[in-house]
Amino acid sequence: MNQRGISLVLAMGCLGLATLAQTSENGNPISPATTQNQGQAPITPPEKAPQAAMQATSGSNARTPGANAQQSSTQEDENVATIRTTVNEVNVVFTVTDKHGRYIKDLKKNDFTFSDDAKPAAEIRDFKSQTDLPLQVGLLVDASNSVRDRFKFEQESAIEFLNQTVRPKYDAAFVVGFDVTPEVTQDFTDNTEMLSRGVRALRPGGGTAMFDALYFSCRDKLLKAPRAGAVRRAVILLSDGEDNQSHVTREEAIDMAQRADVIVYTISTNISGMKGKGDKVLVRIAGATGGRAFFPFQLRDVSNAFAEIQDELRSQYAVSYKPADFKADGRYRTIEIVAMDKKNLHVRSRRGYFAPVQ
Repeated sequence: MNQRGISLVLAMGCLGLATLAQTSENGNPISPATTQNQGQAPITPPEKAPQAAMQATSGSNARTPGANAQQSSTQEDENVATIRTTVNEVNVVFTVTDKHGRYIKDLKKNDFTFSDDAKPAAEIRDFKSQTDLPLQVGLLVDASNSVRDRFKFEQESAIEFLNQTVRPKYDAAFVVGFDVTPEVTQDFTDNTEMLSRGVRALRPGGGTAMFDALYFSCRDKLLKAPRAGAVRRAVILLSDGEDNQSHVTREEAIDMAQRADVIVYTISTNISGMKGKGDKVLVRIAGATGGRAFFPFQLRDVSNAFAEIQDELRSQYAVSYKPADFKADGRYRTIEIVAMDKKNLHVRSRRGYFAPVQ
């Protein structure tokens, strides 16, 4: 075997040992399952431990007999250049409020403790107050029969929110209506008039597949959305929380939101005056992703909920840290951020993430 052949074997041997797990665009680890099914129907749960990446890499070693040395060398260089290793860095967006619910925006890194899997973070690599990041927002509107009573008012409140939040050439949003299936009535755009038409195009009717709609919006829209730098990803979900048609479970939808680094804000459409089973589901989804659940029992409260979400999206912190005792084992790892003045300050963030699989 000549020297180039030996080099190739060594390079591919290293690749076999490299971590094949991918990372999300902001550096958060995601399972290979996240990208395995991106081109498939939104109702299909992620695969377990896909081997496509290894198979694709192995296939790239094939050589046609008689191929010239220059082509072989170029292909070898390309193979080596595509090797990626996992960066053990976690990025978290979080919000701090005082006892009265007011946002606190002037705190420093030393005002907090950061724990990963119940252990202090090994290193804080970056900390900043991020009040003006570009937004990528998905508006998910329950268009099932169960929300018919105040559907028109909620549409107008959503339009007002988009008009006030989306800045031309800076932010982008899309609109999805869902009953038994999610329907994109307006794709990503910074044009608020187009977004308004997308909201007005929604028509109530049919069953409710809320988990499918959230899963689809996180995996097929937000996770795939291009970005030049840091952005803030969020979903505003209007629904009564009742789901009777989804193919994915609540936890699978939450999992996908976490993998896509999406904060979910839920606005209940329940007008009974009492919190029901669906409202508890909305609380679970929002809490697990670092968002908030709103329960506007009166119509005017819907607009207030949108206004609070808009304010919060401009009042957040971002931290990047290196976990202690990190293992690429695919396990769920908890995140805990605590303010030093925990008696007076409340921190809200996503509760954890999935480590990559080696």
